[in-house]
Amino acid sequence: MKWIEVQVTTSQEAEEAVTNIMYELGAGGVVIKNPNDVKMLAQSDNWDYFDPSLFEEEDNIRVFAYFPIVSDTTDKINILKDRIVELKSFGIDIGDFELKVSEVDEADWETNWKQYYKPLKIGKKIVIKPSWEEYISQGEETIIELDPGMAFGTGTHETTKMCLEFLEEIVNPESIVFDVGCGSGILSIASAKLGAKEVYAADVDEVSVEVAVQNAKLNNLHNVKVFKSDLLEKFEGKADIIVANIIADAIIKLSSKVPDYLKEKGLFLVSGIIKSRCEEILQEIEKFFEVLKIRKEGEWCAILSRKK
Repeated sequence: MKWIEVQVTTSQEAEEAVTNIMYELGAGGVVIKNPNDVKMLAQSDNWDYFDPSLFEEEDNIRVFAYFPIVSDTTDKINILKDRIVELKSFGIDIGDFELKVSEVDEADWETNWKQYYKPLKIGKKIVIKPSWEEYISQGEETIIELDPGMAFGTGTHETTKMCLEFLEEIVNPESIVFDVGCGSGILSIASAKLGAKEVYAADVDEVSVEVAVQNAKLNNLHNVKVFKSDLLEKFEGKADIIVANIIADAIIKLSSKVPDYLKEKGLFLVSGIIKSRCEEILQEIEKFFEVLKIRKEGEWCAILSRKK
C-alpha cells in the first residue's frame, strides 16, 4: 500500500501542537525525530546502534505524518500547512517551519524502525520490552511487553518516562487508575503490573484504542479495560489516580473536571507539558489541587498533585 509522507520541520515548542493537528486530520501514524531524545539515548546502554545521520539534525525537530493516498489527501496537506502557520497567532513559535511531501511504501515506516528499539529500563524496576525482542529479567523487574504499532508511547520520550517513574512511586494494590489519552497503553499496563486493582484506559483515537487493547492482551492483563473516550467523557466512578500524558491545552480543559472523578485525596498526574508552559499549567492545576512534586527532563515537565 502506498502512503503520503508529510515531513514538517518545526520547533520543540510546537512539536505537540503539530502532532495533534496531524492526528486530527487523520494521519495513520506519526513519527517524531527529536535530536534531544537521540542525544539522551545515545548516552545510555539501551540501544546498540544509532544511525550517524541522526546527529546531523542539530536543533530542528522533524515530525512525519503518514496519510493513505485518497481523493482528499491534497486538501488535507493544505489544511495542515494553514493550521500550523496559524499556531503563531496563539503565541506558539513554529521555528524554521518547512513542509515536504513524498510517497512511501507502508513497510518503510511501519516496520523498519523496529531494529532501533531495544529493551529500556526506567526507574527502579520497570523494563519496557518490545514484543519482538528477547530479554532475560534481572532480579525483581517489572517487564512490560509492548508493540506500539501506530500509537504514541514507547517509554523513550521524557514525558512517558517521567510518568512511569511517578507511577512506580504512587501505585499500590488498592489503586484504581484512570489513564486519559492512553496511546499505546503503556501507562495503563505499567499501573496494572505495579499492582493496581483496576485500570481504565481510554483514547479518542480508534487506532490507539486498538493498540492498547492488544498490548494489554500481550501482557496477559485482565484488569485493564480499554475504550474510546474524549478525555473523561466515558469514564464512570472515581479513581485513586488519574494520569494524563497529553498536550498542555487538553490538560487545561481537563483539570476542572478531574476532581469529580477522583476520590478524596486522590492523585492527578500530568505530563506532555513543554517547559515554557509549565507555569501556566501549574496555575490551572493549583485551582483544584495541591501540587506535590514537579519533575523536569529535557524540554518537558510532569506534575503530581493531590485533590484538595
